[in-house]
Amino acid sequence: MNKFHYKKAEELVDQIKNFNLDIPFTNDLSTLAKEVKINKFISHNSFAILPMEGCDSNLDGSPSELVYRRYKRFAEGGAGFIWGEANAVTVEAKANERQMMLDDNNLGSFKDLIKKTKQYGFEKNGFKPLIISQLTHSGRYSRPVGHKSAPLVPQRDPILDPITGVTNDSQVVSDEYLDSLVAKYVHSAVLAKEVGYDGIDVKACHRYLLSELLASHTREGKYGGSFENRTRLIFTIIEEIRKAVGPDFIIASRFNVFDAHPYPYGFGCDKNDMWKFDDSEPILLVKGMIKRGVDLLSNSAGNPYYIYPQVTRPFDNSSLGIPEPDEDQLVSIDRLFKFSEVVQKAAGDIPVIGNGYTYLRQYIANVGAANLAAHRVSMIGLGRCAFAYPDAPRDVLNNGKLEINKCCISCSKCTQIMRDHGMSGCVVRDSEIYAPLAKQYTKERIEREGK
Repeated sequence: MNKFHYKKAEELVDQIKNFNLDIPFTNDLSTLAKEVKINKFISHNSFAILPMEGCDSNLDGSPSELVYRRYKRFAEGGAGFIWGEANAVTVEAKANERQMMLDDNNLGSFKDLIKKTKQYGFEKNGFKPLIISQLTHSGRYSRPVGHKSAPLVPQRDPILDPITGVTNDSQVVSDEYLDSLVAKYVHSAVLAKEVGYDGIDVKACHRYLLSELLASHTREGKYGGSFENRTRLIFTIIEEIRKAVGPDFIIASRFNVFDAHPYPYGFGCDKNDMWKFDDSEPILLVKGMIKRGVDLLSNSAGNPYYIYPQVTRPFDNSSLGIPEPDEDQLVSIDRLFKFSEVVQKAAGDIPVIGNGYTYLRQYIANVGAANLAAHRVSMIGLGRCAFAYPDAPRDVLNNGKLEINKCCISCSKCTQIMRDHGMSGCVVRDSEIYAPLAKQYTKERIEREGK
């Protein structure tokens, strides 16, 4: 692992060559300005904001002032597409007590958020960004009240159970419980359409419930064991949502293609080597989701809450208690890019939003444009970068470059705030708000845990 030190593009390109990696680079950024068709909708450019959760909604799940501020910044920043943050489909599914949750009682506030967000984008950039809502069940990582974990898991896992508060089989959800979730996802999707979202995401990444269910080889019953059983719930949810919302509404999925977790507890991993990608089931999953109505995909990988977060997002500094990986960040990025290429090939004309760009800082646009030109992905997704530098798309499209002093430095402080059960944002580039909060949450965590 090396901290980012590339002051010139040539230094980065040379290191890529030294490692024999497939990370392309171009100075032609024109592909980033191209429109992208998603369902009946058009994204004005090829930039997408990935789902960046602030953990800062009101306690009833409605958008707070900080939520309004974040989406205003995203919209004015110039991305054609905003992939909205996690929105719980039921109370016990919340990953934190301030997670978004659209329900029948707060429709008005969500309508206002979407209307204003689109208007902010139009006033600043001349177009309204597309916005979708990420429907989620946090499963193993559920924590709906205060600081107490309340995990709901599809299977026991001897590796993750001890660190996620799973102590007995009563925390394993029943088939009947999983059956009941279909209606909850459908209801959330219908409400999302009603309040003005352009679509929804059936979230299946990062070891949340649907993600872990895809890897539930040890589970018995109709939702475990075979590939058919492990995909049954996500396929059913997609089918039923499409029936409920009709054809002119985006159904997306941000899903794990590779868990970096040993068999029989991981998805997309070779049975004998957890670090070897087995694309057979992920490809079947992609084709199965598209067959049932998905028209946008964004693949991810790994588990950001475990000891290998670099599989999801390469960094310069790790969060508290997380060991530094042996591999260089460029190796991690190369892995993510190859995953996206596999997914895009399997998806055909269905657009795929790539990830893994933030660590590249001022060279994000050069690498992203090269991936677009090679048809490895259809759009470039910005995650942590969007917290730090929401104006990144506009700066690239208007000025042809990113400003180094605005870029995310992959310091993991935004992640640490979440680990400390606080409201997250960029501590470095948005320091007036988030530097004091980071100190506050660190102090509270030390008082609560003694470390």
